[in-house]
Amino acid sequence: MTGDAGDAPEDKEYTLEGFAVPEQLDAVHKLLAEAAGDHPELDPMDVMLFETAIIEIANNVVEYGRPEGAVRWKFTIRVHADDIEAELDDTGQTFTPAQGVGMPGEDAEGGRGLALAEAVLDKIEFTRLGDTNHWHMVRRLGRIPEI
Repeated sequence: MTGDAGDAPEDKEYTLEGFAVPEQLDAVHKLLAEAAGDHPELDPMDVMLFETAIIEIANNVVEYGRPEGAVRWKFTIRVHADDIEAELDDTGQTFTPAQGVGMPGEDAEGGRGLALAEAVLDKIEFTRLGDTNHWHMVRRLGRIPEI
C-alpha cells in the first residue's frame, strides 16, 4: 500500500498490488481507511458506501478469478473534491459481467454484489484491455443511493 509521499492529500494515489487472494481483501479495507484518514472532510457514509461497492467487486475477483490464486491485481484509489474513484486491474480470465440487471430476488443465492455496487456508485465500467480486466468505479460525494 502506498500513497505518493509529499503530495497534498487531494493529489495522492493510494495503490495496492499483489495477488487477488482472500487475505488481500483486508488490505483493500486498509487502503481505503488510509485514504479516508488523509481526508477527514469525507462523510463517513460516502466512505462506507464506496467501500461496500469496491469490496464487492474485489471479492468477485478473488472468488471467481482464474487461475485461482495466480490472478494479480492493482487497486488504485483517488479522492477528488467531488468524488471518490477506484480502478482495479486484474489478470484473471476474460468474462462479461452481468451489469444493469438489478437486484436478484430474495431466494437467489448470488448475484447481489454487482447490483449493490451499481446502486451505490455513480459510475461503474468494465473493459478488457489486452490481457487485463479493468474496473473503473466512481462515487459522487453526498449522493443518497437508491437501494
